[in-house]
Amino acid sequence: MTGPLDGLRVIDLTTVFSGPYTTVLLGDLGADVIKVESPGGDVVRFIGPAPTADMGPLFLTVDRNKRDVCLDLKQPDAREALGRLVEGADVLIHNMRPAAARRIGADPDTTRARNPRLVHCAISGFGSEGPYADLPAYDDVIQAASGIVPLQSSGQDEPQYIRSVMADKTAGMMAFGAICAALVQRDRTGEGCAVEVPMYELFTSFVMLEHLYGRIYEPPTTTSGYVRVLAPDRRPFRTADGLLGVVFYVDRHWKEFFDAIGRPELMHDPRFATIQQRTLHSNELYALVGEIMPSRTTADWLELLRRIEVPAMPVKSIDELFDDDHLKAVDFFQPATHPAQGAYTHVRNPLRFSTGIDDRRVPAPLLGEHTTEVLREIGYDDTDIAAMVKSGAAVAAPE
Repeated sequence: MTGPLDGLRVIDLTTVFSGPYTTVLLGDLGADVIKVESPGGDVVRFIGPAPTADMGPLFLTVDRNKRDVCLDLKQPDAREALGRLVEGADVLIHNMRPAAARRIGADPDTTRARNPRLVHCAISGFGSEGPYADLPAYDDVIQAASGIVPLQSSGQDEPQYIRSVMADKTAGMMAFGAICAALVQRDRTGEGCAVEVPMYELFTSFVMLEHLYGRIYEPPTTTSGYVRVLAPDRRPFRTADGLLGVVFYVDRHWKEFFDAIGRPELMHDPRFATIQQRTLHSNELYALVGEIMPSRTTADWLELLRRIEVPAMPVKSIDELFDDDHLKAVDFFQPATHPAQGAYTHVRNPLRFSTGIDDRRVPAPLLGEHTTEVLREIGYDDTDIAAMVKSGAAVAAPE
């Protein structure tokens, strides 16, 4: 066993981040992921500095544990090869617009006609219905449309994107969960199904989980927007020598904190006495804490806050994570060697299964590295493969 999804075959027609994040999760847990790339390659191959131009750092991270087949799906012979791959697959996933998927025969009707047990998953910007269907989208566009961008400013400065491809990764995780659920359903019924993951609806749902707030009721009890999260002074607190992320939440946290700083009377202030009132007066409360925090060092506050079991961590930069004691202890960053790129850092899958997983089975592949191997598995002989390569229907890296 290489993981709980050992024996599962996934045909991966995805590019960039949302789909590849789904399939790297499936691959890390043991699935045989066959990444089908066009002759031009996934654009992520070429992003960032790398020893060679076609194996950038983003590709190295998000496309491990996949075998690579290079097909020009504009050509009939390549589409037939895709059809044969589908016949022996459990899952097909793409993140194309619906019309583009239909053009190459990757739509649910075409693929499930060849394999009724197939779970077909489509990630798209705006889904197949509604006035935005078939509009192009990337992470920034979905962030802009979903309502989350203005929330980053709290009205104090220009709106900003979250400085992570959050919409893409959220879609990837949701697609991963949806595929696993569809596979459970297939085991019960014997039939596959089509799963659609529209990023706009998905990420708007993600944003509105807490921000629907008072508008959940009819009539509304207040405006949308979770007050505590939107408080302008909800930010890391500046200590005497750094920055500290702290979450005081339940009554006990606040009481013990006020007692520890010698201000027990604050717990009896009507603004702070209950969670309802603290939420309503979130910004006043955060401003008060912000005035108190510079009186001690980060280490002093951590000692006190951990003693009274208030969640707190110092603010760290991305580079500081490489020296984090906890991440070192759990082997989060691991030295690895890529056969074509040399030494690199592997970020291990954070999930743990008692039966174990092997998330370092296959390093990120070269373009067409496994074309010959996989085409042989689905019945092509070497003469057929040579003809496909000669016609440009397939690209095969030297064995």
